[in-house]
Amino acid sequence: MANKTDIRSYRVDVPESDLADLRRRIAATRWPDKETVGDQSQGVQLAKIQALVRYWGDGYDWRQTEANLNSLPQFMTEIDGLDIHFIHVRSEHPNALPLIITHGWPGSIIELLKVIGPLTDPTAHGGRAEDAFDVVIPSMPGYGFSQRPGSTGWDPDHIARAWHELMGRLGYERYVSQGGDWGSVVADAMGRQAPAGLLGIHVSMPATVPGDLATAIQVGEPAPAGLSGKEKAAFERLSTFFGKNGAYGVLMQTRPQTVGYALTDSPAGLAAWMYDKFAQWTYSGGEPERSLTKDEMLDDISLYWLTNSAVSSAQLYWENNNNNFSSAAQKTDEISLPVAVTVFPGEIYQAPKSWTEQSYRNLVYFNEVDKGGHFAAWEEPELFAKEIRAAFAPLRQGM
Repeated sequence: MANKTDIRSYRVDVPESDLADLRRRIAATRWPDKETVGDQSQGVQLAKIQALVRYWGDGYDWRQTEANLNSLPQFMTEIDGLDIHFIHVRSEHPNALPLIITHGWPGSIIELLKVIGPLTDPTAHGGRAEDAFDVVIPSMPGYGFSQRPGSTGWDPDHIARAWHELMGRLGYERYVSQGGDWGSVVADAMGRQAPAGLLGIHVSMPATVPGDLATAIQVGEPAPAGLSGKEKAAFERLSTFFGKNGAYGVLMQTRPQTVGYALTDSPAGLAAWMYDKFAQWTYSGGEPERSLTKDEMLDDISLYWLTNSAVSSAQLYWENNNNNFSSAAQKTDEISLPVAVTVFPGEIYQAPKSWTEQSYRNLVYFNEVDKGGHFAAWEEPELFAKEIRAAFAPLRQGM
């Protein structure tokens, strides 16, 4: 009899009836009136979302995405009573460094697929054989093909412990962790927990804002005197985020169930909810099609729709209910393991080196790059892979 904790092979197989229902709902969309301004200040513009959703209904092919996923080694294993889905690609190069990468919201495993090749086969992508990684990409609980929690308690700390359990089941005694968005929060949690075998972490959305400044930002105070140019820019960028663009997070922190009714019932509603963040958080000047194709965005949106994970993914905000940018809130001072940080120009804010050094006392790598945004692995996979190789190169010693 199979053990619940066994690792089982997994294949994606969405029923055709689910795809037919999606197309039917798209065709029946009741659209709102056009925005009354000429920009995106009221949200996603009607013409943009209509073009995307109509293509979703009559041009987009989920089966191609499904085939791409099924060409990769996918697995399922139960951890703490929940089935966890993950992709696991071993490098053909010897002494590859095991790496677990955690996605965020509104991302998923989809946003990480393009970095699998550059990380596992660096010689085909401008790297060296000794730069190779074994790559593990799990779907967070309540996201994608992982099981949706039926009770509370799956917060970032719990996910961090589950990821260490997963790496152990895969036979890895030493490994590193990377994350962006929620993945950064999970990686930070792993860094605090410092489980045996974790060598270090890399984050692309670091928690560096000092506690007093984080409070000032959230209550809408002006930037205090004495900040450097980069510190003031970061303060003002986050002030704009919380003042004008952060309402989605407040809703999911406080009312994930209420928000979920609309997102679960309306494909157009879900697409607009997610496209809004693609527009704001890619390095694209508000035009996400400059960074991602329509098909790539719809791959991600479709995954949320077909797995019915609008509510379960939003519940992570309710579980954490925290400021993911604050060094105090994320207790980064408790992290003693090596930490690497890459700052991307299209990220929600650009972490100044001064704050980063104060927040992570064992900062071993810090770099500011000139391309890419919040979805760095998706937007700039080759650059992202190059950063991961450089960030973890010092930790390979002795492996």
